[in-house]
Amino acid sequence: MQLKALASAVALSLLSLTAAYAAEEKSVAVTAIVEHPALDAVRDGVQAALKEAGYEAGKNLKWQYQSAQGNTGTAAQIARKFIGDKPDAIVAIATPSAQAAVAASKSVPVVFSAVTDPVVAKLVPGWDASKTNVTGVSDMLVLEKQIDLIKEVVPTAKRVGMVYNPGEANSVVVVKQLQKLLPEAGLTLVEASAPRTVDVSSAARSLIGKVDVIYTNTDNNVVSAYEALVKVGQEAKIPLVASDTDSVKRGAIAALGINYRDLGEQTGRMVVRILKGEKPGDIKPETSDKLELFVNPGAAEKQGVKLPQSLLDKAAQVVQ
Repeated sequence: MQLKALASAVALSLLSLTAAYAAEEKSVAVTAIVEHPALDAVRDGVQAALKEAGYEAGKNLKWQYQSAQGNTGTAAQIARKFIGDKPDAIVAIATPSAQAAVAASKSVPVVFSAVTDPVVAKLVPGWDASKTNVTGVSDMLVLEKQIDLIKEVVPTAKRVGMVYNPGEANSVVVVKQLQKLLPEAGLTLVEASAPRTVDVSSAARSLIGKVDVIYTNTDNNVVSAYEALVKVGQEAKIPLVASDTDSVKRGAIAALGINYRDLGEQTGRMVVRILKGEKPGDIKPETSDKLELFVNPGAAEKQGVKLPQSLLDKAAQVVQ
């Protein structure tokens, strides 16, 4: 009888522990519009921040990740699937995935990341706490600093080319701002449309003979096909200046940009606050002001320019 009572007590204890574990387990679903180094770094940063806070996949965290492979229709399907799973939070990386997630639910917490202007993208009504189910972290850059970098790399530049996807809100915002800011700096903007990743090469070639430098923002189509842009830059001797530091490793001459791993960790810490009970609508959207300068002298040589020593001296990383 004593053994039977002991066995019953042990069984009850195990059931209690299992129930407690189940109660403590949280679920985070992550979606990105496409896979490329910057967005992958955001995803990995989110996971690292969750782990640091004690939420680890396979232990007390159900972690899901899906990429839409550049397709907005797929992004919408992923969003609907995740909403059906009822996670504690959805992390939506880049504007198209964030728009899909926000359109799919008004109740499941959505934390956006790597979105340039969440207000223009209609994710939140403003930069104050939204009082909705949405918050997140923007990668918005001060474009005046980007223009200063362009002029440092190519002091004689007059015409700035930009390849971008007109269907991506991030890029449209940047184009409109550059249309206003570049003339104030004595420069003009020449645009080339690339609605799909496969259009990047032809869009870049359309700028040959029309521009002195090509600037790229964090447009997901362009970043996904950056090697195609580099090929044109090298063949036509058109310098490439980016806002994504990973693009420097892939052939851009210079970039003054956000560390996307840090941005992911910042996003992850926001997710942790939600997992611990805060409402997303009570958390103000954030930006990152940690900028890093990457330069690539080898790429500069291949694209027909020589970088000034002053630029090399202040670089956080010189890519060889």
